[in-house]
Amino acid sequence: MASNADRRAVERARAKINLTLHVVGRRGDGYHLLESFVVFAEAGDELAFAPADRFSLEVAGPFGGGLSGGGDNLVLRAAHALSERFPGRIPPARMTLAKHLPVSSGIGGGSADAAATLRGLCALAGLSPDGDTLHELARRLGADVPVCLESRATVMAGIGERLSPAPGLPPHGAVLVNPGHAVSTPDVFARLDLTPGEGAGAPHPPLPAGGWRTAEELAGLLGACRNDLEIPARALVPEIDRVLDALEACPGTLLARMSGSGATCFALFGSRAEADAAADRIATAHPGWWVAATTFR
Repeated sequence: MASNADRRAVERARAKINLTLHVVGRRGDGYHLLESFVVFAEAGDELAFAPADRFSLEVAGPFGGGLSGGGDNLVLRAAHALSERFPGRIPPARMTLAKHLPVSSGIGGGSADAAATLRGLCALAGLSPDGDTLHELARRLGADVPVCLESRATVMAGIGERLSPAPGLPPHGAVLVNPGHAVSTPDVFARLDLTPGEGAGAPHPPLPAGGWRTAEELAGLLGACRNDLEIPARALVPEIDRVLDALEACPGTLLARMSGSGATCFALFGSRAEADAAADRIATAHPGWWVAATTFR
């Protein structure tokens, strides 16, 4: 039987994709009210945890150079918050973050990393806290961290605190593309210029309880929705237009849209084979872009 010193834990921090994002209002305190259909990609970062004398974080991977392993990193903040919530029950750990997702790219990388930290440290400690406790901790770390705990298709509402399960997805493929530009979320929201109580458009339509039989049906529903942050983000980063044009030009593309506050965009396909072919085409034509063929869940 392995000793505590031999225990290890590994967690995937999946990319969070906003298939839709309706900004339906703005509160008096400046927070925007959202309605969003969120899914999670096979693509993601990876975190490894091993017992140690103190909490530490090493950042590696292709996008590791853009992050600090210091105390302001969400991974360390999540570790310390969990340790404080369960004193004496969360052993300190050496944490390694393999950063495969672009930073500040509209796909919730930091939030997914924080959620994976909560899961990984609980696994390392053999601790199974109730979901409400973990969600309370997650909310303290950031609005997108709670939805990343389960990393499954979800409808988000309010400022991210209201979560409802979404129907499962039909067979499909997807491609994620980022042109290599970080986007400031506050700057994108500022360009909406909404007054308190004002929304950017119609509310989000309900999702069908029975889900979708095909990717084409899913794309039809998504096509009737929108991402209200896409236009302001495109004004800040015009290269998003080039990304969307490249995705829309791929054979088999059912829908192309920006995720979150950008600049990552996605395209939906009827099969993984079509997505693989599209990713190869875009990566060849644009070697400086980050491109990943994936599926959503």
